[in-house]
Amino acid sequence: MYEIRWHGRGGQGAVTAATLLAEAAYLHEGYAGVAAAPSFGAERRGAPVVASARIDSEPILRRSQVTRPDIVVVLDETLLDVVDVTVGIKAGGTVIINTANGHAADRFSSDLRIGLSDATAAAQEMGLVAAGSVVVNTAILGAFCRATGLITIDNMTKAIRAKFGRSAGDRNAQAAHIAYEGTRIREPKGR
Repeated sequence: MYEIRWHGRGGQGAVTAATLLAEAAYLHEGYAGVAAAPSFGAERRGAPVVASARIDSEPILRRSQVTRPDIVVVLDETLLDVVDVTVGIKAGGTVIINTANGHAADRFSSDLRIGLSDATAAAQEMGLVAAGSVVVNTAILGAFCRATGLITIDNMTKAIRAKFGRSAGDRNAQAAHIAYEGTRIREPKGR
């Protein structure tokens, strides 16, 4: 089972990203077990939020939040100054960060695999703005595909198009492709 924890800010679409990942894994990639769960409190637009997802080849019965993730996805680099996103991450885990800064990987242990992608630029390029904020969730899914290899970009964009319809789906799918192509990977030391 792969356990994924999403860190974002209210309004960025972390919960939607976790759900889309589960849908792509089940409907298009052939995983038999998927689960996605938000963690709600008194969040408001811009406040830190957490969501969880699990994918497995077997059915999943666990519905709790992910506390020992294999993969952590960070939708907003500024969260790195507020939240320890690597709490509980498994040895050799992967961290995927939305960043324009190539040095963001320097903040993490060299034992972790790091994926860096400017999902914000990809989303802006495709006009994915709501209430004045850039919505990066579908773009970061492209980075997820590139950094993990668990879901193909083609299967992810099928799920995105199915969720958002033709026009919005095409723009969101293109943002995922742009982020996928722009993702840089830092392998763990010794690999």
